[in-house]
Amino acid sequence: MEDFDVPIERRNTASVKWDRYRDRDILPLWVADMDFASPDVIVRALQERVAHGVFGYGNAPKGLLEAILAYVHAHDGWTLRPEWIVWLPGLVSALNLACRATGAEGDEVLTLTPVYPPFLSAPRLALRQLITAPLDYRAGRYAIDWEALEETVTPATRLFLLCNPHNPVGRVYTAEELERLGRFCERHDLIICADEIHAGLVLDASMRHRSIASLHPDLARRTITLMAPSKTFNVPGLGFSFAVIPDAALRERFRAAMKGIVPDVNVLGFAAALAAYRGAEPWRQALIAYLRNNATLTLNAVRAMPGLDIAPVEATYLAWIDARALGHQNPQRFFEGAGIGLSDGADFGAQGFVRLNFGCRRALLEEALERMRRAVEHGGKTG
Repeated sequence: MEDFDVPIERRNTASVKWDRYRDRDILPLWVADMDFASPDVIVRALQERVAHGVFGYGNAPKGLLEAILAYVHAHDGWTLRPEWIVWLPGLVSALNLACRATGAEGDEVLTLTPVYPPFLSAPRLALRQLITAPLDYRAGRYAIDWEALEETVTPATRLFLLCNPHNPVGRVYTAEELERLGRFCERHDLIICADEIHAGLVLDASMRHRSIASLHPDLARRTITLMAPSKTFNVPGLGFSFAVIPDAALRERFRAAMKGIVPDVNVLGFAAALAAYRGAEPWRQALIAYLRNNATLTLNAVRAMPGLDIAPVEATYLAWIDARALGHQNPQRFFEGAGIGLSDGADFGAQGFVRLNFGCRRALLEEALERMRRAVEHGGKTG
């Protein structure tokens, strides 16, 4: 039985998440990195690989391809072919590669905001033009604003960056939404790059993640799908992900963009991935149950705080909070001053919002939410 309430000391472990507030009484609930120990099956696989003592250049271990194909088919109903898979050392580099592999300098890349910050930086780094359409927030739920999409796209747009499940708003797009989005991309002849790194973290029991490329062969041919075990099984520091690119010509352009720039996956990343996809499902199920309770706790607590609004989290361990009514120019700094380290919504394209990571033990989350409540009661402004 997994016990996610066990405290694990992360201070003084060279943790990006915890080192930000070294020697300060600030609880870090910002970067998407859970505080839980990774599944035992992954830890044992890494221990066995380390015991070998040699860490040379490595290929994908025997059985990894088969394990991934079986996992994706079981969870997403999508039948992949081995030749579609491209190994990668990280998802952020893949977003940048997708921008470089589609269109030409000066062409446009379209995405929905608010969104994971590399979606906003990758087009510019590839010398493309970023164009954005805001998500529509209505009746407490974020949705695609179809009119805004049509008004934003132009004949110069070549690529659509999709985040599903959507970070930071926690949406799991329905098959109907994805089909409509697919028709939009076909009509405007757009390549789709779909970041599905949080696909294993659907918390809403009534919902199921679907890959947009799985809906129709024509959509698959225009899609680069990015997947990884990193968020689901809490191994982001091991640097393993992969792209699924069914179209041979698009896959070749993607591989060409990698040459001389993107390193190979390290042997420990491969070992962890194989263990995750083969044997960590019981741990994931226990994690989902724990995160559901954390999500409910966060939702109820934040909704009771004057000046804050929060959307239900359908997937991920990230809560998106509208703090504009507090009246603070920088709510991230305001909460930081109260001892809670959150992500700044401005980095996601939404000034006045914050993102809270509830992938932590419940006692720490409760303390953080209590600090937020006190801060809002004593330091919130109106108007």
